[in-house]
Amino acid sequence: MDSALLKVDEEKARHAKRVKLRELNAAMDVQVELSRLDSSLKRHTGLIKRMRQSLGTDQRDQIIKDIDSLSLEKYIDEIAGAALEGIARCKTEKDVWSAVEIISALHRRFPTTLTPSLISSLSTALAATPRAALSALPPEQREKEDSARVSRQRPLLRVCSELALVGIITDGRKRSGGEWIMKVLRELLSNDPTLSSLPLLSIFLKSYSRPYLGLTPPQSKQISAEAEPGTLSSATTNATQGEFPTLLHEDEELVEQEIRDRFKRMCEGYFDSVSKKLTIEHKRLQDQDRRNHEAYIRSGEIFEDRQQAYEKMTKGYEKLLASCQTLSELLYLPMPSLPTVSQKSDSIQIGGNAVSGDDEDPLANSGGKWEDEEERRFFEDIQDLKDFVPKSVLGIESDEKEDNDVTEEREKAEKEKADAEAKKLEEELEGLKLDGDRVDGRKDGTAEVEMREEEPDGTITPTPTSPTKASSPPLSPQLAPQGPSQLLTALLARLPDATNRVMIDQAAIDFAFLNSKAARKRLIKFLGAVPKNRTDLLPHYARFVATLNRYMPDIGAELVALLDEEFRYLQRKKNVVKELAEIRMKNTLYLSNLAKFRVVPSHLVLHMFKVCLDDFSGTNVENISMLLEGCGRFLLRSDETRERFGTMLELMRRKQSMQHFDQRQILLLENAYYQCNPPERTPRQQKERTPLELFIRHLIYDVLAKKTIDKVLKLLRKLDWDDPIVQRTLHKVFTKPWKIKYSNINLLAMLTYDLQRYHPAFAISVVDQVLEDIRRGLEQNVYSTNQRRVATIKYLGELYIYRLLGSVLVFDSMWSLVTFGHPEGHPLPRQPCPVDMPSDFFRIRLVCVLLDTVGMCFDRGTQKRKLDNFLVFFQYYVLCKEDLPMDVDFMLSDSIEAIRPKMTMYKTVEEAAVAVDDMFNAALQNAGLSTGEDSGEDSDEEGERPQQQDEEDGDTTGQESSNEDRSSSPDPVIVLSTQEHLGPSEEAEAEFEKELAKIITDSSAESRKVDKKTAWWDSAVLAPNLRKKRADEGDVDGGGDNNQDGDAVMQFTVITKRGSKQQGRHLLVPAESALAVHTRSAQLQDKVEQQHLKRLVLDYEQREEAEEMKALEVRNRTSAIKIRYVG
Repeated sequence: MDSALLKVDEEKARHAKRVKLRELNAAMDVQVELSRLDSSLKRHTGLIKRMRQSLGTDQRDQIIKDIDSLSLEKYIDEIAGAALEGIARCKTEKDVWSAVEIISALHRRFPTTLTPSLISSLSTALAATPRAALSALPPEQREKEDSARVSRQRPLLRVCSELALVGIITDGRKRSGGEWIMKVLRELLSNDPTLSSLPLLSIFLKSYSRPYLGLTPPQSKQISAEAEPGTLSSATTNATQGEFPTLLHEDEELVEQEIRDRFKRMCEGYFDSVSKKLTIEHKRLQDQDRRNHEAYIRSGEIFEDRQQAYEKMTKGYEKLLASCQTLSELLYLPMPSLPTVSQKSDSIQIGGNAVSGDDEDPLANSGGKWEDEEERRFFEDIQDLKDFVPKSVLGIESDEKEDNDVTEEREKAEKEKADAEAKKLEEELEGLKLDGDRVDGRKDGTAEVEMREEEPDGTITPTPTSPTKASSPPLSPQLAPQGPSQLLTALLARLPDATNRVMIDQAAIDFAFLNSKAARKRLIKFLGAVPKNRTDLLPHYARFVATLNRYMPDIGAELVALLDEEFRYLQRKKNVVKELAEIRMKNTLYLSNLAKFRVVPSHLVLHMFKVCLDDFSGTNVENISMLLEGCGRFLLRSDETRERFGTMLELMRRKQSMQHFDQRQILLLENAYYQCNPPERTPRQQKERTPLELFIRHLIYDVLAKKTIDKVLKLLRKLDWDDPIVQRTLHKVFTKPWKIKYSNINLLAMLTYDLQRYHPAFAISVVDQVLEDIRRGLEQNVYSTNQRRVATIKYLGELYIYRLLGSVLVFDSMWSLVTFGHPEGHPLPRQPCPVDMPSDFFRIRLVCVLLDTVGMCFDRGTQKRKLDNFLVFFQYYVLCKEDLPMDVDFMLSDSIEAIRPKMTMYKTVEEAAVAVDDMFNAALQNAGLSTGEDSGEDSDEEGERPQQQDEEDGDTTGQESSNEDRSSSPDPVIVLSTQEHLGPSEEAEAEFEKELAKIITDSSAESRKVDKKTAWWDSAVLAPNLRKKRADEGDVDGGGDNNQDGDAVMQFTVITKRGSKQQGRHLLVPAESALAVHTRSAQLQDKVEQQHLKRLVLDYEQREEAEEMKALEVRNRTSAIKIRYVG
């Protein structure tokens, strides 16, 4: 009650201010002496500038003072434009009231010259953007334009609402401006199909619902859902009038009662429209969500465009929902009821964990009578023609009682006939014996009796093609009658194209308007003559017949009789197999679809099944299979046919076990039986996961993408890494790369690399598990895990690219792929191996995947030679297999072409074996000539391979060994060996000089300062043309020469500069001078250091390679098999 009183006091205070200002504006007693007013340009310009800036409270006093002291007559238009700009900058309620006071002051001075132009400008500014202009803009630009317009019009609407209450904007003499405001809002809302102007109405109602609509807050916000828009507000006001304090009497209101009532009805009608749109958007969003879920089930992913459309739709729906809730609170109206997924009985629950009750029928465990919800809607949700067609057209007004009596008699007769059929089937089942001869003899006798029963007396059975010729519509327009007949012809011509539910339902409505005995006769002939190759039309034609059969039963009865006659004819022509095969299939499928629509009586379908079962051979096997596939599930799960059809199925299974069928027939019967009666299986138990585990899986499996990897990394880092459950969950997710999309495996490796900066132990455990999975795959070699193995080997390569492991592990994995499981690690041609048979090419695929991933990294130095050696052995391994399939051959050639395009490919096993022997011999020779010192493991040349992350110093997690484990470098004396074969080659020297020159060029400024007097300085200062000239003269190294007189001199170059051009002059200095001696000694010292460094580096690489070959030889010494092929 205190809050209500507070609101009353605030509203009364605002009302008092408005009344006072309105009386002041109506008095118009402003008397100004023009002689005392200032007309200086400077003060007028300052006033206009202040008004453009803002009409808020900050400048209110100064502007009103200037209005009272300046003449202003010559600046009316400028003041009106400035006032419009100043109003747009009023954000708060105080600023709005300040602007109203300023405009009122201007109005009192210039009521006829300023006020009309200002009101016209405000009306133009509050107008909606024309639809033609908006339709020409793209959607994004249109949305921005609407947002900018709403922001611009918000303060203008508030100021105009106040001006209408204080008597500046009026609808006439002694009237308020309420109708003017209502007209402005109506134009804004009516020309806004996207509801972009809805925030303007919310802003207006927050401040002015009491003076313009007469609304007062109810006692409670719990509003009945039965209340109707347009009546609830008044009812609520009346009901709570005694609780909420009375604000004003009618004679004190600023807006007339008529205007308030019209305004309230307009707002409530608009809220009703917004509620309907909200309901529609809610249903669309639920349908889109369901379709996304079904697409995810079908393809395993939701494509990006579909996801973006769904997010955009969700954003728009949430915005509309928030606006509707705001309107509901401001108008005191209930929110519309939005149906949830649980309230929709026909919703599809895909992947649900619903468990049936204990007392449920066992047939229901394997599903209902329909395979899915879409099929159920197609066969059960049939439209009622009386909702679309007048009853007089359907002829159901006078014949309802007669139809009911006829229907009851027909159902009674059908039931008696069905009971007789069931008794007969039970007797046959009891009398069935295991003696095959007796069964065959009775079968032949039954078939003869059946044929005698089916043969009509004295009649000629028409062929299946005869109805087609008889029922062909007249093609000549002269013979075709005018009127309904033409429409019927057009309808029948349109039916073959009606291949969806909407079109076929519309065709049924169209035929109902053309209903006549002749039209039904033509329709029956047309439906009975479906082309034999158009079986896709049969379900839709059956729905068409089922829709009409409710009010035109003769259509269904005559069509079923036509199909039954055709079925009997086909039974008599059992020997004609190929020619009538398509007609048999069409007939059986047609009857099956009509049976599911309950157009064909159940006893008739069971009788046809029994006829085929009595002569269970030849074409009847196919007929039974098609009947079971078409309507077997429906018959077995329908209450009225479950018992009898189950008995028939048992009889069929017994006969099938006693008779001999070929493989094709057995397959047909088995598939059909299990399709209509699938084996019982327990519901799949879904693994229960904690919310945290589901969140982590969602991040990695669903959210992870190139654009979101940074976001995923931040969220993963925010997890509690001290929790063992979190660590175990992350370890599972990061070590199962086969569960994410193949294209995202590199992103998973990138995440692992980023996480190893903060959790190095986690990265080590991931690498260890990946290597263990690769090893396990080699040991087990299970076909079902091949996809996992491909993803794991790809993951290993990506981990190497992101510097989580070294090249030694990569090469060990590649050698393991080609040697594991073979005797002593040597594959032999066509030699069976339990885990790697000659006909198994999967390891070749794995090697190709790994080469495609990391092969480009091994393109220089020691790693290049390692890969070359492996590729030689890999070719030998491939040739030891049987002939490669085409896809494996292409995959192999593409992989090698990408990394070694000029590599020699061996054609025979002998050539490859000789190359392998040469490779091992060269390795062993180098190993035997090595110095024998332990120089540590491979440095891995981490700086040379491509980096796909930020460069970091130091060793990363998972590399082979640290620098602390390495032995000290050997003495320079040891490096300077006299052996020719260990010296650097010309190519190595050239490459080393190139790298050394690059290092020297990038040397620091401090080192250059120390060596100012050395010969290095001139190479950095001399211009290229001077250095070239000096090289041509033979003094590149700065050595001493003898001049023409025979004196020992050293040539220097003195650089002079004229303008921007450098010039060099040669200066001969005696070799004995201090400058020459110091320069020569510095040059010699630098040259010695350069040679020392060069030999140190090159010898290190060769010793490293020799050590690896020596280790390879040690591993192969235990081998009892020597690969060598001669000639």
